[in-house]
Amino acid sequence: SEVAVLERTPGTEPFISVQQLRHAYDNRAALNGVSFDVFPAEIFGLLGPNGSGKTTMFRILSTLMMPSAGHASIMGHDAATDPAGVRRHIGVVFQAQSVDGKLSAEENLRHIGHLYGLRGAALKERIGEMLRRVGLAERAKDRVETFSGGMQRRLELAKGLLHRPSVLLLDEPTTGLDPGARRDLWQYLQTLRDQERVTIIVTTHLMEEAERCDRLAILSHGNLVALGTPAELKQE
Repeated sequence: SEVAVLERTPGTEPFISVQQLRHAYDNRAALNGVSFDVFPAEIFGLLGPNGSGKTTMFRILSTLMMPSAGHASIMGHDAATDPAGVRRHIGVVFQAQSVDGKLSAEENLRHIGHLYGLRGAALKERIGEMLRRVGLAERAKDRVETFSGGMQRRLELAKGLLHRPSVLLLDEPTTGLDPGARRDLWQYLQTLRDQERVTIIVTTHLMEEAERCDRLAILSHGNLVALGTPAELKQE
């Protein structure tokens, strides 16, 4: 079927551009010529079951994997030829937990800040700001192992946003969360889009999460089978 294209203000350039992206594991095609654009301040969902190719797409966009063919660029930087340029503009929240349970929330953020070259008073101020934004300021000194799953996920978000990225990539961000924590996380993502103008790509296999996206790319067996707003796709 023809893919739907969201109308944009003339001259608006995509923040993320994926063109004929292909990747194969041995003889199995994980991505088979996928193309789409993501525009500024858009929540864009990659929807599909396990094995659809969405995790491979996520790994290529986050510069963890080189595509077999095609191109993926973020903010004008090619993920294959200029991964350092891409990394300066992206924050990444992986499906697996990456916070250290033996460290406090504040210590986790200080460590990631050092990796991004942040130091001193500027880093301290940014850590305080991020903990307030994700509702963890009162638990700043507590070990992360004492946090609930939802609180740990919010700390993951704070880590991904600490260096003020223009693009946030999230891989199945609500895995293991209860319905209340899942709702809170999505409300925060929408706040990031509306107030901070952050562009967000999120992978999911949950239809109720897909409905919260501005646009969706539905993947099946490595192919892009539909692209459009949730309302457009339901009409089809």
